[in-house]
Amino acid sequence: MLNSSDILIESFNQAGQGQVFQFFDELDAATQAKLVAQAETIDLAEVKELVEEHVKGSQHHTLNLDGLEPAPYEALAANGGDSAQWSAAKDAGSVALQAGRVAAFTVAGGQGTRLGYDGPKGTYPVTPVTGKTLFQVFAEKIARSGERYGVTIPWFILTSEINNDATVAAFEAADFFGLSRESVHFIVQGLVPAVDYEGKILLAEKGKIAMTPDGHGGSLRALVRSGAVDAMKAQGIDIVSYFQVDNPIVQCIDPAFIGFHVLGQSELSSKMVPKAYALEKVGHFCVQNGSALVVEYSDMPDEMQEETKAGGGIRFNGGSVAIHIFDRDFIARAGGSGEGSKLPFHRADKKIPHVNATGETIQPDAPNGVKFEMFVFDALPLAKNPVIIEAARADDFSPVKNAEGVDSPQSSKEDQLRMFARWLKAAGEVSRQMILAFQ
Repeated sequence: MLNSSDILIESFNQAGQGQVFQFFDELDAATQAKLVAQAETIDLAEVKELVEEHVKGSQHHTLNLDGLEPAPYEALAANGGDSAQWSAAKDAGSVALQAGRVAAFTVAGGQGTRLGYDGPKGTYPVTPVTGKTLFQVFAEKIARSGERYGVTIPWFILTSEINNDATVAAFEAADFFGLSRESVHFIVQGLVPAVDYEGKILLAEKGKIAMTPDGHGGSLRALVRSGAVDAMKAQGIDIVSYFQVDNPIVQCIDPAFIGFHVLGQSELSSKMVPKAYALEKVGHFCVQNGSALVVEYSDMPDEMQEETKAGGGIRFNGGSVAIHIFDRDFIARAGGSGEGSKLPFHRADKKIPHVNATGETIQPDAPNGVKFEMFVFDALPLAKNPVIIEAARADDFSPVKNAEGVDSPQSSKEDQLRMFARWLKAAGEVSRQMILAFQ
């Protein structure tokens, strides 16, 4: 009689993926068990669909740009928007916060490799004077918002297989930055197998499958599969404030943004930042055939990005900076497995180290296989009543992505100091000493 491992191995053979267990008999019992456990997480039907569409199908999916228009958005009051609308939105958001309907969600699966830092990116020291980490900055913002509205705001954090343990350890060492442990929830990002150009799943080692993260879009199905969406429902949370870990000045909990989302009965709301220059490497909020979508800079020709309006200014000016608010039930739908509602995968050709058929480890010099990933902004066309509002770059977006130059620790620290100075000036104080004392 076949045991569970035999049945699993046979399912891979039937799917044409038997090479995953090619070296099984050479492995010790512990490594065999790890390989079986890893293989059990793979959805072979999904892999088959991905291979048929992205590997054996057309390798180059050209985006149809016909009829593409800039998406409308709610302008800031300072830039001509309706101040009464902004005031009403802030009031509505405040009511939602006081009712305990809001949670924060940070995508934090990356390492600080590009910054020359060995550790989870969220543990990178980022403030200009005291060197608070990204996680501490967000924790303090969430805590202060909770105090302001008289609630505990739950914080869901998406980690990855490579940084989850170190992330949890950092929170424990810092006593969760003053937050209650029960309010902080860690979720590990999902993985999908990498395949070669024949659609065969690759082995990283004889007893280990080459698995790769499923992209920031995978954060939605991670929320579903981890049980986080069910936990939110049980707590009465139906509004999820989404932001990425590399942006220290983001308004983690923005009552006006939440209010526009609530008043617009939106399933997915987004912040746009006017582009700093025509060819800035950000996505573009657009409308096509009545649906809102984000078009990546790599998919939009330079001449289209450089188009100007009749009165001057960049035509496609709405930059996407990965700041969103999701409706909880929409996450359940977009992160689930229902046909017609789940996010699509995209193909990425990569150099994937692997073990070949003879057991030799290969370090390729050129792309030799395909990784599959989802993008969170692909949820936009699936959402009902999408809302886009303008954000001031100086108050919401200064990411730490590069070691030097644009979007670097130095540029972000300078932006933070300018922001602190504006706050103090608005409060009637401009002394350098008080600016330094703030951080």
